[in-house]
Amino acid sequence: MKVVETCGEMFALCRTAQPPLGLVPTMGALHEGHMSLVRRARADNLTMAVSIFVNPTQFGPNEDFARYPRSLERDLELLAAAGTDLVFLPGPPEVYPDGFDTWIEPGAVAEGMEGAARPGHFRGVATVVAKLFTITRPDRAYFGQKDGQQVAVIRKMNDDLNLGAEVVTMPTIREPDGLALSSRNAYLTDEERKAAPVVYRALRAAEELWRAGERDARALQSAATAQLESEPALSSVDYVSVVDAGSMAEITGTVEGHAAMVATAVRLGTVRLIDNLVLE
Repeated sequence: MKVVETCGEMFALCRTAQPPLGLVPTMGALHEGHMSLVRRARADNLTMAVSIFVNPTQFGPNEDFARYPRSLERDLELLAAAGTDLVFLPGPPEVYPDGFDTWIEPGAVAEGMEGAARPGHFRGVATVVAKLFTITRPDRAYFGQKDGQQVAVIRKMNDDLNLGAEVVTMPTIREPDGLALSSRNAYLTDEERKAAPVVYRALRAAEELWRAGERDARALQSAATAQLESEPALSSVDYVSVVDAGSMAEITGTVEGHAAMVATAVRLGTVRLIDNLVLE
């Protein structure tokens, strides 16, 4: 496994690597969700690369960039054991050198949910992923369904700008009680961790209603919301949305004819959790 810290060296190594090349972009603090992507990328490709970069431009001014979990030594051990060929480990000045002033502005797919709750977030995501794609030129790039809107933003950008990667979405990996794996779960106190599975129960409430034949988006949204409101430990509910899983457009009538996604973001103390289920 080769660890690379500069864009120029990574670009050169990827140009001479044996294709197909698979890329797994991460912000480190790796968990089983990340490693499921790594294993799939290893199985699919002759060369497998992972990037570790805590991207400052996707964090808002009052968000957790400074304290975001970092566990580089352990991450590298996990990646070596999984057979990773290349690890791209740039610092912020390498990705955003002095004078950097070019940004990717996503369109309608980024407007609701996370885009509304975290202004500028998807501009940072899209810009750094565009840079990673142009540096590594992957044949395939792997992302988790937990960040469903992020995947839609990246897929749309990849298509619109002809970046040429196959964007592969992998299922959300969960704890036995349903909590979606996330690096930020490390912030949860014991009491908050006990309450956190309510997020998945809320999504399941909507899914079970849908499986019973309900197709009204507002009814599905209400079922999820009621479940969340039953948990007093929640600090707040940022949103519960029923959207088209491709365009991320809010569905206000029937979900019939859509691959619908039920998505939510909540706060438990200082921790913000997001999750979603696709109804199919």
